Amino acid sequence: MNVIELGLFASRIEAVCEEMGAVLRRSAFSPNIRDRLDYSCAIFDAEGQLCAQAAHIPVHLGSMAYAMRDIVGSLDWQRGDMVVVNDPFLGGTHLPDVTLIAPVFVPPAQGEQLLGFVANRAHHADIGGSSPGSMPISRTLAEEGIIIPPSYLLRAGKLNQALLDTILASTNNRDELQGDFAAQISANYSGVQRLAELVAGLGVPQWQQALNELNDYAERLSRAALRGIPSGEYRFGDCLDDDGLGNTDLAIVARLQVDEEGIRVDFSGTAAQTSGNVNCPLSVAAAGVYYVFRCLMPPQTPACAGAFRPISIRAPLGCLLNAERPAAVAAGNVETSSRVVDVICGALAQAIPALIPAASHGSMNNLAMGARGERNWDYYETIGGGMGAGPLGGGLDALQTHMTNTLNTPIEVLERNYPLRLRRYAIRRGSGGVGKRNGGDGLLREFEFLAPSELTLLTERRRHAPWGLAGGGDGACGENHLNGELLPGKCSVKVEAGDRLSIATPGGGGWGKQD
Repeated sequence: MNVIELGLFASRIEAVCEEMGAVLRRSAFSPNIRDRLDYSCAIFDAEGQLCAQAAHIPVHLGSMAYAMRDIVGSLDWQRGDMVVVNDPFLGGTHLPDVTLIAPVFVPPAQGEQLLGFVANRAHHADIGGSSPGSMPISRTLAEEGIIIPPSYLLRAGKLNQALLDTILASTNNRDELQGDFAAQISANYSGVQRLAELVAGLGVPQWQQALNELNDYAERLSRAALRGIPSGEYRFGDCLDDDGLGNTDLAIVARLQVDEEGIRVDFSGTAAQTSGNVNCPLSVAAAGVYYVFRCLMPPQTPACAGAFRPISIRAPLGCLLNAERPAAVAAGNVETSSRVVDVICGALAQAIPALIPAASHGSMNNLAMGARGERNWDYYETIGGGMGAGPLGGGLDALQTHMTNTLNTPIEVLERNYPLRLRRYAIRRGSGGVGKRNGGDGLLREFEFLAPSELTLLTERRRHAPWGLAGGGDGACGENHLNGELLPGKCSVKVEAGDRLSIATPGGGGWGKQD
């Protein structure tokens, strides 16, 4: 296969993922999927190795790339199957992220050879957690919602209605969740059809050859980019503010060993898993590592398993980044993954300072809320902040950075669907760190509740500021207020009609000393 053919092949399989995402978005019921775009789609080979992905959510895609092999290797696949899973310790991230996986076989006339899989992962605002929004201040995994091990939602094309009913019965918004599940099924059907058509046109031998060449090409690009990092050992540590249950300053430490063989990332020295929900499975930590190194690779690097061959990851079993069941993990996927990115960037800043920016806002600023009673509703969103500045330019203001890639919920959608009114939505001027290049400013978002509700906040960088680099100043810490009173970074609170919640997100760190 020549270089033009390989480029076309890479674009065609990536287009399958993009089409899956379009189907999912257009047919979803919930604002969380339809408007915020909190979903991801990807293709894997018969061994569970990543072949292609759309430009969706980094924490979804990196964790799937790391964990899919174990999932698909444990099941007996038939044409028409579809497996559902959200168990963080069996390939998931946290319980609201539900993954559907479908096998792709060669066309029926050519036999039953398994070619690969399509998968999509979407965040559901209600998965049966102990508080509205299914992002509670939890102590165990069971408090966070229904736990779904890899299970056949469809078997040989037949829907497992009993399983679906069990999942739906655990939630308070049955119609919305059922609609979103139908959208996820439809997205996978689209992917199966398109991928089967592609393979039918190429032929099975050409398909397998193209995948091998694609992975080899990605590995060459990856190794060429990583050779720009000088050989040596680089160490950096940062910490999480707290776990919401009184345990503070939870260390995350990374040691990068760089040599001709590749890069080995060791998280020894990281704090032990804790009683709160900032723990995460190793697949989530791997997603943060993969993301940073992927950003150092050329834009044309295919998003496939070959790109990550030079990178190995180790974290001690039982630490924050490799927690053991039944650890609570709701915030690990969102907050701890963000700090992993900061720690890897901090280590790389010692090796390649001309390429690494200061810390961005470092929190997805998670807000979950809703009510139980006459009207059940659940809502979840992540809120942007300031981007860290770098050697080439200042940080951008008020946007999602690093491990999240979702949109904000439009005000019109928010107020139409929920008993909420948005009173203020503005850039938090002056919150970015000062330097030769200033860090980006965070956001101000103020909600008024129109009915009694319950809210949960899972936020970081409320005590430890996003750091600057090369003499640049730190970004401002975030703040959460209810009716003017300061709230902890992680808390669950009941509110009444007329109450107002204000969230001020952190700014990004500055870069370089001011002239």
